[in-house]
Amino acid sequence: MPASELPYAPKAMPTSAAGRAGRVTLRAVQLWTAFQQSGWVGKSVLAILLLFSIISWAVMIVVWRRFQRSHRASRRFIALFRKAKRLADVQAALAPLAYAYLVGLFRAGYAEIEAQIAHSEGGRQTVKSLDSVERSLIRATRIEAARLSRFVPFLATTAAATPFIGLFGTVWGIMGAFSTIGATGSTSITAVAPGISEALINTAAGLFAAIPALLAYNHFVQRLRSSKGEMEDFTLEFMNLTERNFT
Repeated sequence: MPASELPYAPKAMPTSAAGRAGRVTLRAVQLWTAFQQSGWVGKSVLAILLLFSIISWAVMIVVWRRFQRSHRASRRFIALFRKAKRLADVQAALAPLAYAYLVGLFRAGYAEIEAQIAHSEGGRQTVKSLDSVERSLIRATRIEAARLSRFVPFLATTAAATPFIGLFGTVWGIMGAFSTIGATGSTSITAVAPGISEALINTAAGLFAAIPALLAYNHFVQRLRSSKGEMEDFTLEFMNLTERNFT
């Protein structure tokens, strides 16, 4: 049997792949054409949505790297903290672990302990007020949580605002389509297609900007909760150690 008559010809897959590539290219050309035909309002809406999308993706990368770096450094710090025999030994080894969120808590607590020891009578290494040490740790927890969550609210703003911005572009495009129908008296697809295309592009752009930002925001909020839990556990551990050794 000739190769051309085989039921599964070798050329079928390349032809199918070429067809899919052609359809993707055609769709991209159609979207670009629809964008060019849209009015200044539609183009402005798309520009705003594109700006939101670019900034939100940049925020995702920055915040993700911050969490990864802080998490790794905190794991190394907690291992060092539990192995050290003296707090001074931990304090001397903190330079490479500056990104760890637990380091901020340790430094705040250690500074408070040193301040109380410096003012203690008779040169005794005792802590007069455990509540002051705990307050220092709680304040440091809030500072570290604010540092970790920096720029994260922008993702929530993007997720909440961009669908409505896209909806505004959609409503404007539909208004233009109906205005064209009223002016021409024609309901043909040729008359209303530009307005409908503008409306659909703005809707899609709004969702394209909002969905990744929403997913990233929920992920970072969950990681922030986990980090806060670790900081609360460290506060309790640090307070127990302080009570055993300095009271």
